[in-house]
Amino acid sequence: MDGLCLFSAAVALLAVVYSAVTVRRVKKQISDMLDALADVKSGNGNRRILAEPHEIAAPLAYEINDVIRSYEQKLSVFRQTQEADKRLMTSLSHDVRTPLTTLIGYLDAVQKGVVTGSERDNYIETARRKAHGLKDYIEVLFDWFRLNSDEFALQTDVVEAAELTRKLLIDWIPVFEDKQIGYDVSIPDQPFWARLDPDGYVRVLNNLIQNVLAHSRADKIGVSLYESEGNINIRLADNGIGIKAEDLRHIFERLYKCDKGRSGKGSGLGLSIAYQLMEKMNGNIVAESEPGQGAAFTLIFPLAKETFIRR
Repeated sequence: MDGLCLFSAAVALLAVVYSAVTVRRVKKQISDMLDALADVKSGNGNRRILAEPHEIAAPLAYEINDVIRSYEQKLSVFRQTQEADKRLMTSLSHDVRTPLTTLIGYLDAVQKGVVTGSERDNYIETARRKAHGLKDYIEVLFDWFRLNSDEFALQTDVVEAAELTRKLLIDWIPVFEDKQIGYDVSIPDQPFWARLDPDGYVRVLNNLIQNVLAHSRADKIGVSLYESEGNINIRLADNGIGIKAEDLRHIFERLYKCDKGRSGKGSGLGLSIAYQLMEKMNGNIVAESEPGQGAAFTLIFPLAKETFIRR
């Protein structure tokens, strides 16, 4: 009987000691958690709480680590967005004020009679081109701000993409001929149905063509439409200077310009807008290029189920 009492007392003592040690360890972990949270609050998003899987406070420690990691990721995106917004405002200030000042200079010279005859006509033509360039730039900015507002929404519907593409390209043919750019259009006669927003699709393809004209130095451009693995592919290719591999990885980022020396040429938003529009239409856009061998952009949309009914 005495042995049993001694055993019970020993077990109770061990339980008390174990409980005391456990409480002390948990209190230490809670203290570490509070220190970590205070560190995170002060700006250190890399702080983590260490815990062994068998410990009582481990699930709480891991959950806090997940919260901190998520917080840091969101904060990183916010910082990148904030920095991009600053660069956008700087770019806006330069890319709008400079051509506007020049435009006013040409018009003032004409209005004051500083230039006459053919020179006056040249000034007016230059002012007209600069006004159109400024209008195009502002439209790109407008598209960008609309895309990044909560009010923007695309209205997708089942659309016959082949005919829509043909109609769009007809408007570009005079431009190609004026700039002496050869063109090859390969679009089958059969219909290709896809779920997309017609205005959004037109905007994407227009942006890609404009990008070729502005930056590729190409003298040939090709557009083809075809079916592949249950998708509709619209491929735009040129024979221009191409894109370096390090630039190709960033080609769809906003404000990214492959040629850092042409900061005054283009907004750096056109391809980013195209990428975002494709995302909103549940499509995809892929860029391929080799320096000196041109570039190709492919728009990919799933074939609409209605395709097989309407054919």
